[in-house]
Parts: sequence; structure tokens; C-alpha cells
Amino acid sequence: GGDTGRRQVGVVASTVRGVFNGVIGTSAAQAALALIGFWLASVPGTVLLAMGTFFLSVVPGGPVLLWLPAAIWLKVHGETGWAIFMVAWGFIIISGADNILRPLLIGKGVQAPLALIFIGVIGGILAFGFLGLFIGPTLLAIAYNLFLDWLAGREAKPTQPTQPAT
Repeated sequence: GGDTGRRQVGVVASTVRGVFNGVIGTSAAQAALALIGFWLASVPGTVLLAMGTFFLSVVPGGPVLLWLPAAIWLKVHGETGWAIFMVAWGFIIISGADNILRPLLIGKGVQAPLALIFIGVIGGILAFGFLGLFIGPTLLAIAYNLFLDWLAGREAKPTQPTQPAT
């Protein structure tokens, strides 16, 4: 593939690295925000719930499976104000962080438009499951960069094999 092939290998590496950093960074931020919310509302098992939030944050909408039952628990135990706080904190702060941080972190260092990477993440997850989180944006980034090369009229120039020294 010549120069084009080498560029595409760089695109693959930067895309996978960007998606990985975006997923881990967003999960860490959501876990920290959940920890603060659970602690403020005096929900028991705060650290364990925050750790669970970290792991569930990989799945879109995953943290809801922890903060919503915590809000229900608060309501059942007569803490209506804290239950309302927990729902608001969960929707606005925890889930909001996913909507803001994930695209920003994934977009850093990726050699394609953010919207294309986002479509790749969603389509990849729908088509391939968890691995699609990496496969989808990588395939779209490669296709995008190949398309740009085609528009620019660049062709892959084969590399000349090196001659052994005699």
C-alpha cells in the first residue's frame, strides 16, 4: 500500500487509542460524579456503587441501572428530597457527562470528523456488540481517509524492496 498503507495504519492506531481513552475517561468521570452524588445523598455502599458505575458506563445508559434504584431506595426510606436530588443528579450530571465527555475524549487524536466517529461507535455497537465500539469507528475513519486520499488524487505507490547488501 505504500504511503497510503502507512497512513492508514496510523489512522487505525489513533482511532483505537482515541476510542479506548474516551471510554475509560468517560467511565472514570461518571464513576467519580456518581460517587459524589451517592455520598451527598447518604446512599449506603457508595464506593461499591461508584465502582459499578465505572463498569456500567461502558454501555450507553448503563449507570441508570445503579442511580435509579438508589433514588427509589431513598424514596422508600422517606428521603423524598434526596430521591429527587439523586434522579436529577443522575440525569443531568452523570448521564450528561457521558453525552459531553465521551465525544470530546474520543475525538482527540482521531483523524476523522467527530460526527463520523460517533456514528461509527453507535453503528459498531449495534452491528458487532462490544467489539463494535472499536471496529465501527475504525472502519469509518479508514474509509474517510481513503476517500480523502482519492479526492486528493493520491495513489498508493508500492515500496521498492530493499536489496540485500553484497
